[in-house]
Amino acid sequence: MKFASLRNGSRDGQLVLVSRDLRRAVDAAHIAPTLQAALENWVELEPQLQALYAQLQAGHAEDAFDFDPAQALAPLPRSHQFVDASAFLNHGRIMDEAYKLTIKKTPGMSVMVPRQGDDFRGPRGDYEFPDVEDQCDFEGEFAAITDDVPMGATPEQAQAHIRLITFIDDVSMRKHLIREIQIGFGLIQAKPATIFAPVAVTPDELGEAWQNGRVALDMRVARNGKAFGHPNGREMDWSFGELIAQVAYNRRLRAGFVLGSGTVSNRTYREVGSACLAEQRAVETIDHGEARTPFVQFGESLQFEVLDDAGASVFGAIDVRFVQAARAAG
Repeated sequence: MKFASLRNGSRDGQLVLVSRDLRRAVDAAHIAPTLQAALENWVELEPQLQALYAQLQAGHAEDAFDFDPAQALAPLPRSHQFVDASAFLNHGRIMDEAYKLTIKKTPGMSVMVPRQGDDFRGPRGDYEFPDVEDQCDFEGEFAAITDDVPMGATPEQAQAHIRLITFIDDVSMRKHLIREIQIGFGLIQAKPATIFAPVAVTPDELGEAWQNGRVALDMRVARNGKAFGHPNGREMDWSFGELIAQVAYNRRLRAGFVLGSGTVSNRTYREVGSACLAEQRAVETIDHGEARTPFVQFGESLQFEVLDDAGASVFGAIDVRFVQAARAAG
């Protein structure tokens, strides 16, 4: 199944099911008013949602309409908990080599960062930030969304609670990153609101591309319409199940928990490019002694998309323009 939340004047949007080809949608509010409600009652509601999705796929769903991603919020517009991992160790290796970083790490465990969950951004429109001196960056990631996960879940048990997969642009402000890391109590100004793809899908929609808790598809990134990189998600050093189990070690995770994979990065980065501006700048620093690619400027746009082996879009596309934030009134 494929899910989206459309604008309807509320913060959580109107839950719809979206056809596999992303062309048509049908209102699912009579089953669950929001995606959060669906996740909280997944076992009970899944058969009804599956039946409606089958009708949509067959062209028999009453009141189906054309799906417009410009009307989409994030699939889950807000969450009680969003945690971002750093599950592609290649990304860290490049950054460490370029900048001689000494971030302490625990062997066998991914770095985890609690993130803002109350203001997920949709896939279209303008993204505001205050100042280009903040060094605006992008990070293409995959993300998993769960229903309730019990404390102490094994990786296999945790993976069974993954209900949806999507992808995100984890916007970062690099000027503030090292300062906040050195403080040691989390990231605030370095990590503003995250941008989500228009659609989240059940893992079965990925077919053979869902491999051992990983999304074995390219993360295609473009800057102002020009290709930037296309690393593949198969090289995650931990599966989503392993990452969720790490978070659930001593806590319950409630329905709507979102886990980001961290920047998608491949060992063949010189051939496939990067999904992150900082990584590209780090490679330039290694090769030339300095970074040559500028950070995101006002008026620039970023595009992200994931295609299946047949060339079809899986989650729809992110296409966002970055603009200067207006000053708060008063």
